Amino acid sequence: MLPAMTAIVLYFGSAIWLGLAARTERTTLPRAPLFLAIPAVLLHASVHWLAWRQTGATDLHFFAALSLVGLGMALLTLLAASAGRMQALGVVVFPLAALLLLSYALYGHSTLPEPLDWRLLLHAWLALLANATLALSAVLAVFLWLQERALRRRTFHLWLRALPPLTELEALLFRSIAVGFALLTATLLTGVLFVDDLFAQHLVHKTVLSVLSWLVFGGLLLGRHLRGWRGTKAVRWTLAALILLVLAFFGSKFVLELILHRSA
Repeated sequence: MLPAMTAIVLYFGSAIWLGLAARTERTTLPRAPLFLAIPAVLLHASVHWLAWRQTGATDLHFFAALSLVGLGMALLTLLAASAGRMQALGVVVFPLAALLLLSYALYGHSTLPEPLDWRLLLHAWLALLANATLALSAVLAVFLWLQERALRRRTFHLWLRALPPLTELEALLFRSIAVGFALLTATLLTGVLFVDDLFAQHLVHKTVLSVLSWLVFGGLLLGRHLRGWRGTKAVRWTLAALILLVLAFFGSKFVLELILHRSA
């Protein structure tokens, strides 16, 4: 429990530091708060690694999967912040990662994980990476919408200074969607290849919703390439596709594992 609580405190400390810096006259946010997030991510990862060593199997049940997506989002945020002016992502992502880790620390150890074949593990890890990447895309989409709205209304809030220029933010959004779409494609392909009955009764909703999410993300990327889609339209398509993906992966897990008490 101590590594998890320490990581949670560090996550919130980094986010609060970044949030306070965004309220000043700075043109860019400082990188110093990220030095709190780095050990938080490492401790977050160690919580899962220690649990896996103790049980001898990879835990991918509902709360564990949520926590791992939060870990992926936090790690991607650190990478994005180190490569450019995206420290502002931490104001949203780090508290979210902390809350998801807390849910795992409190409720995630009630069920012993079952050993999975490496092919199913590969499928599951790709799904988690796709969810983390596309969830981060959704945060970027919301930032893009807020920035566009503020510029249209000529309300130049101080937090706008913490974000990169609109074109740079939009380019990062579509790059992250492209990466997430590739991961989601790989997830669906490994599902077809490695899952015995992808359209079994307890998987059909997950499969259908995942395919719908894939189609929406693919349609958005195609619309961007052929018609130059951007702005509000891109934000709406991104959020709609993510909702479908969350319902597919975590909605199915919630119903099967927490309500029906079956393996997802």
